[in-house]
Amino acid sequence: MKPANNHGIKRIFRATGFSMKGLKAAWIHEAAFRQELMLAVVMLPVAFLVDISTMERLMLILTLFIVLIVELLNSAIEAVVDRVGSEIHHLSGQAKDIASAAVFMSLALCGITWLIVLLPLLV
Repeated sequence: MKPANNHGIKRIFRATGFSMKGLKAAWIHEAAFRQELMLAVVMLPVAFLVDISTMERLMLILTLFIVLIVELLNSAIEAVVDRVGSEIHHLSGQAKDIASAAVFMSLALCGITWLIVLLPLLV
């Protein structure tokens, strides 16, 4: 149900609160999100410490955020599918598998990007 008089700065504060609530829920209930967030926390300083161009640095950082964003969407899809029902249905499985594939693709993108950017520094 939409709250009355939910516009302007009040709406922004409420939306931010809901976003923080979602991040907290993902941290508490989603092991994959915790793992990927911790990986990002470790890798983010590396992106700032290596001697690369600003565009390359931006690509490294963006791919870390893409992984986290896709994982949040995957978790949301899984939660909705689980909420709808516990019986096994091929479409429920298909939705979960496709969302999982999106996470896999984002991780592959991240890995390939980091490899392409950092490999010349290692050889």
